Amino acid sequence: MIPRLTATLPACLPDAPLFDALVEAGFSGDMEKGAASRIVAATDNSIYQVPPVAVLFPRAAADLRILAEVLAKPEFRTVSITPRGGGTGTNGQSLTSGVVVDCSRHMNTILHIDPERRVARVQAGVVKDQLNQALQPYGLFFAPELSTSNRATIGGMISTDACGQGSCLYGKTSNHVLGLRVVLMDGTDLWVRPLDEAGLAAATALPGRAGDIYRTVERITRERSEDIARIFPKLNRYLTGYDLAHVRRDDGHFDLTAILCGSEGTLAMIAEAEVNLLPIPACAALFNIRYDDFNTALEDARALAGLGVASVETVDEKVLGLAKGDMVWSRIAPFFPEAGERSANGINIVEVLADDPATLEEHIARVAQALDGAAMRHAGYTIARNAQDVETIWLMRKRAVGLLGNVDGPVRPVAFVEDTAVPPENLAAYIREFRALLDAEGLSYGMFGHVDAGVLHVRPALDLTRPGHQAMVRRISDAVVQLTRKYGGVLWGEHGKGVRSEYVPEFFGSLYPALQDIKAAFDPQNRLNPGKIATADGSPLLRIDDVPLRGSFDRTLGDDIRAAFDNAAYCNGNGACFDFDTASPMCPSYKATRDRRFSPKGRASLMREWLRLLASRNIDPRHAAQRHTRLAGLLRAPVRAVNSLNPANADDFSHAVREAMDTCLACKACSGQCPVKVSVPAFRSKFLELYYTRYLRPLRHPIIASIETTMPLLARIRPLYNLATGTPLGRSLLARLGLTALPALPPRSLEAECRALELPLARLADMQALSPHERARCVVFVADVFTARFDTAVLSSAVKLARKLGLSPYLAAPHINGKPMHVHGYLAAFRRAAIATRTYLDGLGSLGVTLVGLDPSMTLTFRSEYAALPETRLTAPVLLPQEWLSQHLAAIAAAKPAASSQATLLVHCTERSNATASLAAWKGIFDAAAIKLDIAETGCCGMAGTFGHESANRAISDRLYDMSWKAEVDKGRPGHAVMATGYSCRAQVRHMNGKALPHPLAVLEARLAGGSD
Repeated sequence: MIPRLTATLPACLPDAPLFDALVEAGFSGDMEKGAASRIVAATDNSIYQVPPVAVLFPRAAADLRILAEVLAKPEFRTVSITPRGGGTGTNGQSLTSGVVVDCSRHMNTILHIDPERRVARVQAGVVKDQLNQALQPYGLFFAPELSTSNRATIGGMISTDACGQGSCLYGKTSNHVLGLRVVLMDGTDLWVRPLDEAGLAAATALPGRAGDIYRTVERITRERSEDIARIFPKLNRYLTGYDLAHVRRDDGHFDLTAILCGSEGTLAMIAEAEVNLLPIPACAALFNIRYDDFNTALEDARALAGLGVASVETVDEKVLGLAKGDMVWSRIAPFFPEAGERSANGINIVEVLADDPATLEEHIARVAQALDGAAMRHAGYTIARNAQDVETIWLMRKRAVGLLGNVDGPVRPVAFVEDTAVPPENLAAYIREFRALLDAEGLSYGMFGHVDAGVLHVRPALDLTRPGHQAMVRRISDAVVQLTRKYGGVLWGEHGKGVRSEYVPEFFGSLYPALQDIKAAFDPQNRLNPGKIATADGSPLLRIDDVPLRGSFDRTLGDDIRAAFDNAAYCNGNGACFDFDTASPMCPSYKATRDRRFSPKGRASLMREWLRLLASRNIDPRHAAQRHTRLAGLLRAPVRAVNSLNPANADDFSHAVREAMDTCLACKACSGQCPVKVSVPAFRSKFLELYYTRYLRPLRHPIIASIETTMPLLARIRPLYNLATGTPLGRSLLARLGLTALPALPPRSLEAECRALELPLARLADMQALSPHERARCVVFVADVFTARFDTAVLSSAVKLARKLGLSPYLAAPHINGKPMHVHGYLAAFRRAAIATRTYLDGLGSLGVTLVGLDPSMTLTFRSEYAALPETRLTAPVLLPQEWLSQHLAAIAAAKPAASSQATLLVHCTERSNATASLAAWKGIFDAAAIKLDIAETGCCGMAGTFGHESANRAISDRLYDMSWKAEVDKGRPGHAVMATGYSCRAQVRHMNGKALPHPLAVLEARLAGGSD
């Protein structure tokens, strides 16, 4: 039994009741000071960990004003605040020991789009891709590109002056900011826009804080103009934050937004932004150029950039190798062919844009001519012209930053010197010295980046639990600072200063006091993100080796425990799980709640802290789980009951972890889509197994976990079961058990269906008696209990289809898949069941018969949960239906009717994220059947196995269905089949819409003629 655990965090807020004061003043947002919220906000995508004292989630600019006004009271003068957007910074920009002000949860409204003026006004928490999705119908987009565009907020982009691929063409975020609505620390609500001479005179005449700011910046830019011109580098990635070099514009305007863009929340809180929009390029193509040597790729990149292309991106062999194991690789592999055993040691991706196809082809021809010339030293290239191919290749490049964390072992690439910028003509020489520096330290590393702008992201591989590796952070950082100066560059080329602000005074020299004056004008008491960029009161800036490292916290865990819990401890905070897009399967619980605790990053952070607390008590959770047997569980039931009722356990940190785990749908999108492969369902099950050694389980847990064993019994009393699920009284009783939305059993049982179909069971002895030729024609349907019992028509369609294809169908003998057990943490029971099922299925597989599952989620369990243990790992593959049918395309084509038709397929989210390559097979199958297939872009339907059948989860389940599935199901498509692969998805549609969607096997079976039914 695990003990009660208490999170060890620094002291919370001062004695004065800040939350009460905020409520009394009218603050309408959320306020959280619990351990879970603080732990999740303690990390970003950097190597640091700093827990805040509280987290606030304002709803509008009015809440920011109220916060500033309350903090101005004497009793709260010691409270500092730090604004936070997507929380994906690589240098600790939004980490603080004060109060985090997170604008992403509620302040995410697009306030106005003016397509004529090409201007949008948004709240600070709007995500870049969210804005661009709304702009697409107008043919416009918000230009600055970055790899985190599906979770980066506009406020965060402004705070770091973000940019990325294509910056030579589109510039940085600051180049597209037209105006900012900011709230100052005295409560002043101020719109900042470029001012002409008269406007500047009026601004400098303003009383109070606003006037002080304008007067200070005007004076500095006037008096120190020569120093500004000398110190600020002339780079595409010019210095941002307090950017004195761009305040006085070429058109004569005075632009204070240049000071605010890149200021990392040290000057003001950004409430809204007015941004410039650009037309979406009509045509695009990508050259994918392979190299035998990475340095050659860098050297060629300079010549490629001179061809007038839109952008040039470089990726090294380390990142390319990791990309080959990623979910997107199957779609882009043809663009990166390998010559025999030789793999590329670097690639350049060159983007060409045009307004029409003819001009695009002219640009392509010009670049191809240069590539075919003797001056280029590549090993070959391909050209992607299709828009979907171009988008997917860019997706691979975007995922590079996260993929570097997807390596085995504790030594992993980390970010701390990864966004240096030098003049592009110096980049190749600079990188040679950079690599020599890392090679001398004996480190491996990954490199990728924007070579056309002189920026290459370099991530050395370290294990920051080791003191020796921690010391390298200082040693390498200092050396890289000197190296950038040698080559005329900067340390902070793209990802902000953050904890690395200690190098600011040295870089700015005599101009640094001017930055302090600006800080003093905006924030005289040094309360906005203190210690970053500049300080108003002369207090020291943060130093890279004085801020706590994540590795320092992880040292007590040990490598074995870190490795045993499914990458929870290795989450690097890249935030891919914060994807805003409702059509993406990634983390539906975060989408439904906007609560970062209920995301893979949040759950991994909490699990990591939970493991650390156990380790601090000398408890190895692996051994604790092994000691928990069924008998011990029964004997300890009274103790668990006492623990569940004892008020002394109310603050057990395990409860906070369990709350986060309870909202997980176990859809496995994280394990498929997270670049680091953090698998929440896997470590969630391990946590629940241990948590319930101390506390009682809800009654619904054993009911759900045993569903595969009890369903045959319930089928025998079908009228009674259907009475319980179909009447108000029955549903009320089920609700008391914590269950809801249970489906009715069909009139014809599985056994009756098998008799009608004359479908034999696949008994080992019977299969052994068949000849090898007969076995080769056999297909055994490994039907899950849900499809077999509640949707027997799918099994019927599969059997009939197999016969039409000339095959001999069988039904797998009764077995337990075990997924419901695994989801709820009954891991010992799962293991026993899985061993028996593995033995049976491997026995069939050894005879050469084909095994086919019907439900994607249950079938993929054989590839994930079963594969996690040596004793349950299958050697026989259990195919998805599309993997099976793709082997019989000729037979399908021969049996199809002459007339064509159309259909739309809604795939299960687990299938979409964990069997991505197999989805293309559906298109090939339906093409063979003369059906034009559209695979809809949808997220999770909300049912996710048994998740939506639990009363506690129903609100989230309904919300998720409405987010993406409802619109697809409601579309009017006369004569157009709409299908769903997942049983739980079809059950959700039936519950929410009253519609019965067919399985694709049913549509195919009805489509094909002939054969024996």
